[in-house]
Amino acid sequence: RLESAASLLRQLGLDESTDPRFQQSEQRPEYTEEDVRRQMELPRSGFRKLVGEVQRCLGRTLSTEDLKLLLGMEEYLGLPVEVIPMLVRFCVERSRARGAGRMPAMRSIEKEAYHWADLGIDTLEKAAAFMQSETRRNSRLGALCELLGLTGRRLTPTEERYLQAWAEMGFADDAIALAYDKTCANTGGLTWKYMNSILERWNAQGLYTAEQVQTLDRKPASAPRKSGYQHHGEALSPMLVEAARKMLEEES
Repeated sequence: RLESAASLLRQLGLDESTDPRFQQSEQRPEYTEEDVRRQMELPRSGFRKLVGEVQRCLGRTLSTEDLKLLLGMEEYLGLPVEVIPMLVRFCVERSRARGAGRMPAMRSIEKEAYHWADLGIDTLEKAAAFMQSETRRNSRLGALCELLGLTGRRLTPTEERYLQAWAEMGFADDAIALAYDKTCANTGGLTWKYMNSILERWNAQGLYTAEQVQTLDRKPASAPRKSGYQHHGEALSPMLVEAARKMLEEES
């Protein structure tokens, strides 16, 4: 149970106690054609079955370079052979959801494999939980895109980070819509930093619905504007003191 809980925390980005186990910038083993051939020829080769499953997922025959990357996922990253096909299907579904017209390249699948290895996704149960979590996340981001009129194109990484942060804060759709309306009214369009400042203020106040905002929002107090006139009871400014002194000197 402890291991499963730690894996879930890593998947949610809440476990900062350890550094990533793998870095793609590091020198990983360079597998050869002989390495691949040897694995394929092993009795009851799990790798041979893995190759067949991945080829069915991608609908194409893997090249020699593809096979080397696949071998690295199993041997270097330590992903079990039953988990890797789920990883490939996840990448395929994500590619389709993003409107890509072709299957993901093995390099992009390898990049996601590093992510899974760092998260400790090494069982079918963990893989299924992660995929469900990502499905819910993508569904929420899609709903926010519809709400803000961000359709027909892919989000930029910055835009996705903003939307993900707002989703994690727990705002209702009507609160997001209200913040968007205020942003457009004050800036003439969707200004991400401005809208984020509004939502961060509401989040700090614990306001997550439009009704709560309209009832309880405490806007930052603005500094009082000075009219330039001297009011009764106010201390004279240094400039006025000097002007009065000169006036008295001239009269005397």
